[in-house]
Amino acid sequence: MTRSVGVVIPAYHPDVDRLERYVDALHETVAPETIRVELDASDPGVRDRIDALPVTVGESSARRGKGAAITAGFEALSTDVLAFADADGSTPASSVADVIRPVAAGEASLAAGSRRHPDATVESHQTVARRYLGDGFAWLARRLLDVHLHDYQCGAKALTREAWTRTRPYLHEPGFAWDIELLAVADAVDCRIVEVPVVWEDRPESTVSPVRTTVRLARGLVAARHRARLIRNDRLHEMLDRSRESTPALVDRNHR
Repeated sequence: MTRSVGVVIPAYHPDVDRLERYVDALHETVAPETIRVELDASDPGVRDRIDALPVTVGESSARRGKGAAITAGFEALSTDVLAFADADGSTPASSVADVIRPVAAGEASLAAGSRRHPDATVESHQTVARRYLGDGFAWLARRLLDVHLHDYQCGAKALTREAWTRTRPYLHEPGFAWDIELLAVADAVDCRIVEVPVVWEDRPESTVSPVRTTVRLARGLVAARHRARLIRNDRLHEMLDRSRESTPALVDRNHR
């Protein structure tokens, strides 16, 4: 049985020309049933141009964060396989197809693209600072989480609808650390996770601050570890959680 595929692209002040090329490449290479652009805080001119693309659009007048945008997009999809890719196209459409393939074939519940995998191809490297911060974060994540990957933050992942149903109640992180939380939670609920090497090209014009983002990711990593341990009924983390103020999951916040 062929599984239907939907792709979400979170976009905050996107380069529309680049996004258009990327959407065309995804349609040609992946052939998804739906591409949904989750657009944050853009002016009407950008929205009008994106409306002209072969996509559906979800929009927020404020910046929700990557995790909140992808969550909203996944909730809007009705396909068997849910995938996302960053709007800058750092992971080309052919590699997004590689990430989707094991999930669509029933070989994995979740597939994570990896630019740090030994078999990955990095066509354009990050700055030295970004590379060291990224490598250091991946090293730390491998030691704190039960799921051991080379790369936790590559902007291309895919999962089955069943895996999404199992993980969605536990996802709270609205920003860049959402990827880490997704992987930690998916592992805790016994999803089959595979890491897929990708072709990757750094986008040096990114407006993301490497230092500030790394600090936020580190906080998100600790929170992701905590949530995963709660799912596993870790007594220490259950005790720690009693003193914390509970917050609604992203799916519950999106429905308010």
